[in-house]
Amino acid sequence: MTSTTTSTTSAPSSLGPRYKWVALSTTTLGVLIATINSSILLIALPDIFRGLRIDPLAPGNSSYLLWLIMGYLVVTAVLVVAFGRLGDMYGRVKMFNAGFAIFTAFSVALSITWMTGTPGVLWLIVMRILQGIGGALLMANSSAIITDAFPSTQRGLALGLNMVAGIAGSFLGLVIGGVLAPVDWRLVFLVSVPFSVFGTVWGYLKLRDLSPRRHHVMDWWGNITFALGLVGVLVAITYGIQPHGSHIMGWTNPWVLASMIGGLALLAAFCVIETRIDHPMFHLELFKVRAFSYGNLASLLAGLGRGGLMFILIIWLQGIWLPRHGYSFESTPLWAGIFMLPMTLGFLVAGPLSGWLSDRYGARPFATGGMLIAALSFLAFAALPVNFSYWMFAAALFFNGFGMGLFASPNRAAVMNALPANRRGVGGGMSTTFQNTSMVLSIGIFFSLMIVGLAGSLPHTMQTGLTAHGVPAGQAHAIAGLPPVAVLFASLLGYNPVQSLLGAHTLSRLPGHDSAYLTGHTFFPSLISGPFHDGLIVAFAFAILACLVAAAASWFMGEKFVHADDQHEETPLDFAQPEAGAPEPEAVRS
Repeated sequence: MTSTTTSTTSAPSSLGPRYKWVALSTTTLGVLIATINSSILLIALPDIFRGLRIDPLAPGNSSYLLWLIMGYLVVTAVLVVAFGRLGDMYGRVKMFNAGFAIFTAFSVALSITWMTGTPGVLWLIVMRILQGIGGALLMANSSAIITDAFPSTQRGLALGLNMVAGIAGSFLGLVIGGVLAPVDWRLVFLVSVPFSVFGTVWGYLKLRDLSPRRHHVMDWWGNITFALGLVGVLVAITYGIQPHGSHIMGWTNPWVLASMIGGLALLAAFCVIETRIDHPMFHLELFKVRAFSYGNLASLLAGLGRGGLMFILIIWLQGIWLPRHGYSFESTPLWAGIFMLPMTLGFLVAGPLSGWLSDRYGARPFATGGMLIAALSFLAFAALPVNFSYWMFAAALFFNGFGMGLFASPNRAAVMNALPANRRGVGGGMSTTFQNTSMVLSIGIFFSLMIVGLAGSLPHTMQTGLTAHGVPAGQAHAIAGLPPVAVLFASLLGYNPVQSLLGAHTLSRLPGHDSAYLTGHTFFPSLISGPFHDGLIVAFAFAILACLVAAAASWFMGEKFVHADDQHEETPLDFAQPEAGAPEPEAVRS
């Protein structure tokens, strides 16, 4: 079927010089609230579980915890490409504004649950998934709207500000959740409503579509196989980190293996389908553009390092460092968010600056340098003792944020500049899919590596520590068999599990000083410090490797380039062209 192009759009110049800043501010607000809500629950989960009267360590409840965190991420990863394509077909602004409205509605729905226990948590999981639909619409079309509104000489700065706001939002969510959840856990969902209502109204009044729409049939087979395949893989990862039978993880679970193999098979079928239809959802020919293919590879690897790091550092702070320095377990979620602010500061310093510089000098040196700095920061984290001096930890946080911020803006600008105007929606959606998928993958990879590290020494360490303080050997042995993932979740929630595991009867029979020590601030954090450090080394070694490969991919993106659409030339859709005056040995300058 032949596609048609509708030219019912405005030129940026006809809207005045201020329009590009209206587009930037509105889309950045949308991305900011979407990413804040991707992480705001991490800190707020203890108060949410208490409010719903859910025991996080009870059998089966870890699945609820995982889906509250990952349901939103899975939905945004699966849908952004389809929504980017719909933006190309029916208008990016229309899709973006619909995202604001949907996000607002389900943010309100999340706050009005009247149920407790399992029904209450299931309500939150379903509403989070539906909220993720709005978030996916916002994420899928924001970069394309900015790219349409800004000339190529300013896109690095504009996309950099948008990208840094999005990444910083994932860390601001930690602090916002920590501040609001102790007051009332429902405020965690209501806090974004005034901003999303404003964004909905402002977007409908001010934003305009600037690129021609291409109307053709929807790639239903591609959408179905991609969605089911990606969901299958991500569900397998979610349940793969949970224990199965006598195994510490679920990778031997037949259902997990079936989900993983079936998901991969569907994704393989998706790739075949996309090469054989006229109007595919996933334009595989875009990977012929060097900047697009290498840029997305680098972004995926950077996301693998960044996403898992956030969880590991929260566990490190909440479960070990803060309790050992006198903070109550109830207060550790808030202080963990506050103590991680140097990372956000690093993003805010480097992101806009690198975007502006990449407009002048090209993306390659800044994206590559950012990944090398991030790799060094992971090396610094691995070298720290578990009970570190905070200034050393803060310095590593800042340089990690600085490196990631130095990378993010040039990388995004290089990828979007390489796309033709009528592929920016689907291309931006493809890029966002890689980013969101990397977040879920990183959680699975980092948790798996941490569990492997913990499993080697945690049981013996826990049994020895408990029996040394009077706990009967039989009960100590049973508690030492606690799955490592439960220890990680307890630390993530700022929760001391010893009291609930031993029970009031056992504690009442112990000497007073032993009972107080076992349930106090220092026993559990001190107990898991050694095994935790073993897991840290394995996880950070993976992060270093990912950043080094991302640095190499960033270098191979090529030098400064921009698609010829921005020079008002007619060129094939598959290639990005060098800027005027640059040599042209291939699609992009090498």
